[in-house]
Amino acid sequence: MIKELDCRKLDCPAPVLQTKKLLENEALSHVRILVDNDAAVENLSRFLSFHGFEVSVDSDGISSAVEGIKDTADAKKAEPAPAPERTQVQSQKIMVLISGAQLGRGDDDLGGKLMVNFIKTLKELGKELWRLVFVNHGVKLSTMDSPVLEELLALEADHIDILVCGACLTHLGLMEKKKVGQTTNMLDIVTSMQYADKVINL
Repeated sequence: MIKELDCRKLDCPAPVLQTKKLLENEALSHVRILVDNDAAVENLSRFLSFHGFEVSVDSDGISSAVEGIKDTADAKKAEPAPAPERTQVQSQKIMVLISGAQLGRGDDDLGGKLMVNFIKTLKELGKELWRLVFVNHGVKLSTMDSPVLEELLALEADHIDILVCGACLTHLGLMEKKKVGQTTNMLDIVTSMQYADKVINL
């Protein structure tokens, strides 16, 4: 039996949070969530996939239905693996939260150049660099017009997680221009901060 959830007119992360609550309260193998923005579609698709659902999306141009179906025999796949305990020989996980296209305050032109130099230098953190999270105007750095798009694509190819706030992309009208990273929501961002050994805020 399919369980339907109407999350239209709700901004992220509300659709993901309501779906999470639904799955925690009921053992479901078939869900259908109605949403009306692209960020919610991407976030829900990734969330359901992570929890073992086969995901499909049906859209009429105004609203979308994100449908997830899971084989009950694979129910254990829905349970996220516990975070591993860090040992002395394991490198720490550094998360970098970038909330603007400039580094520092004062001269925006200078700040933009500093941010470009900062991102180009991030690879020097080596294996300790775990995840980059872009919020607010920082999401501009993930778009086709970004001066550091090549560097971010290289980091992603090197298995560095890049998360880009979907609500921020939608607000700034940049969803279609995103070229790197996974569209994310505040639940993922908060969870990332919890799992990181160190968070650098810019």
